[in-house]
Parts: sequence; C-alpha cells; structure tokens
Amino acid sequence: MLELMPVVFQQTGMHAALEAQDDDELDGLDFGVIGFDADGLVRRYNALESRLGGFSRERILNTHVFDAVAPCFNNYLVAGRFDSAQEESTVLDDTIDYVLTLKMRPVRVRLRLLASPNHALRYVLVQRLA
Repeated sequence: MLELMPVVFQQTGMHAALEAQDDDELDGLDFGVIGFDADGLVRRYNALESRLGGFSRERILNTHVFDAVAPCFNNYLVAGRFDSAQEESTVLDDTIDYVLTLKMRPVRVRLRLLASPNHALRYVLVQRLA
C-alpha cells in the first residue's frame, strides 16, 4: 500500500493536498483549517481549529467566514486578498504573520491564504505560534 506523506503547513501544492484530504485527515493536521466557498460559506473546519477557536464544527459550517467565524479577518490583509484573487482570477498563496484577538487574549499566528480559479474552495490555514 502506498503511504502518503503528511501534510505540513508550508508545503508546495497545498491547495490540492487539502482537497485530497477527507475530514478525518484534516482533523489530524497540526494547524487549523477553514475552507469556504465563493460565497464565503464555511464548508470545511477541522478539529484543531474548532478546539482552539472555541466554536463547534456544527455551529460554524454553512456560516459566513468573515462574519460569523472570523470577523477579525474581514480586512484588507485577509478578506481583501481573497477578493482581489477572485476579481483577477489569480492564484492566491500568501503567508502572513497575524494576531488573533476575537474573544481571547491576543494570539500570534501565521496565516496561509489559499485561493485558485481551479478549486471550488478557498482556505485560511492557521498555525499558532509559541
């Protein structure tokens, strides 16, 4: 049987790797995963992000990513990059340092923003920093 390599935060081809993962595999990742469609509705939300973000998967699925899940991402640094990629039909694969502040003490994270005209879902990956 062919053994797959683990998915890591900074790997190349991440968008395709995430699309190939089922929900149980996403739950095994050591970073948060929020996958949403062109309308901004969350379609994928892994266990780590649920636990650390404080929202159950059931509560988050089918809600708007920048309104209900992460309003602190509703700015030019995050939402604006997704909007630009969609308007220009370009690939987005940016990694930025960020601070989460909603409902918690400030938490330093690294965000990886993924969007592509070739994929139905867009992703925000959240890697918590020490």
